[in-house]
Amino acid sequence: MKALQLTREYPPHIYGGAGVVVDQLTQALTKRMKVEVRCFGEREPTQDGVVVRGYTPWERLKADKSGEPRFAPALETLSIGLAMARDPVDADVAHAHTWYADMAGLWIRTLYRIPLVVTLHSLEPLRPWKADQLGSGYLLSSWIEKTAVEAADRVIAVSNRMRDDILTHFEADPARVVVIHNGIDPERFRRTDRREHLDRLGVKPPYVLFVGRITDQKGIFHLLEASKSLPPGVQVVLCASAPDTPEIETRLRRALTERSNVLWINEMVKHEVVVQLYSHAAVFCCPSVYEPFGIINLEAMACETPVVASAVGGILEVVVDGETGILVPPADPAALSAALTRVLDDPALGRRMGQAGRKRVEAQFSWASVAERTERVYAGAIADSRKSSGD
Repeated sequence: MKALQLTREYPPHIYGGAGVVVDQLTQALTKRMKVEVRCFGEREPTQDGVVVRGYTPWERLKADKSGEPRFAPALETLSIGLAMARDPVDADVAHAHTWYADMAGLWIRTLYRIPLVVTLHSLEPLRPWKADQLGSGYLLSSWIEKTAVEAADRVIAVSNRMRDDILTHFEADPARVVVIHNGIDPERFRRTDRREHLDRLGVKPPYVLFVGRITDQKGIFHLLEASKSLPPGVQVVLCASAPDTPEIETRLRRALTERSNVLWINEMVKHEVVVQLYSHAAVFCCPSVYEPFGIINLEAMACETPVVASAVGGILEVVVDGETGILVPPADPAALSAALTRVLDDPALGRRMGQAGRKRVEAQFSWASVAERTERVYAGAIADSRKSSGD
């Protein structure tokens, strides 16, 4: 079997959870089958034994830095998808990740007559703030996602809650929608005593850590509001970059002028840096208002750090309330502050939760098991496709 992964993000250019998933899933799948990756942007032709092809947009449709028109990135995406579909395909199954790659997957399914598997890392209908980023292009991204999902041979949801959302918002065959939780490599994310990067960055314990993109989805402004009520001497560390729009970055900069206890690390830090940040945090905070899975919570748990997170989406299937962390209502800064303060005031509780989080990661969220389940999904889609074509 050979699988073709279609994705916007792939190393070394990763800015969100979907890119992390595609990277780790690809590495795990290579132990079971041949894998080719087609992604956005120039890439070296091979990486770690994986055939990687990078694509840039047609110059006529390339979005420029002016940000106008806002729908330009959606058209740019379609031009890259056309190029992905133009190159010869010798895979048995195509696997598209996020709406950015969905149309490429659908075109490849049609042209090369192989089954399409779509993994939804989020749902456009549940991210209306994307209209601020794409303007009317949000209508196009929503249409692309809906069209691909409803035509796909299999749809992978990263949580049971997401599966429910898919069946609510799309006319997808329930028999074709399966749940496969994301995974993590517990060897790559493991508690460390090293802290030289913390000293270099000016991080001072005790601190609350946030890791994520600068977007309303991640609830970063709710955390900033909650930070006003945290105990004296507690630092809030925002490891946050990749703003959705220039406007939201401006909002963040303005808000930080009123928060002397907040340190902003405005960069995509290297792996060893984020592991140190996780390892020495008194508590990790994930205040998302929408989170289909939330792999960052697994990363924190693997580093034995307690988690305070919103009780939304897939987080409910990752963080065990009262055992590996504390769950709070979304968009509720007062509840968020109270939960963070509870962990900050009781280091023994934080240690117990952190140790329980590590055990949960090791027992239930390995990439090897994710790859095995994904291979079974591929096999089922291929068998059904051949049956329907009479092969």
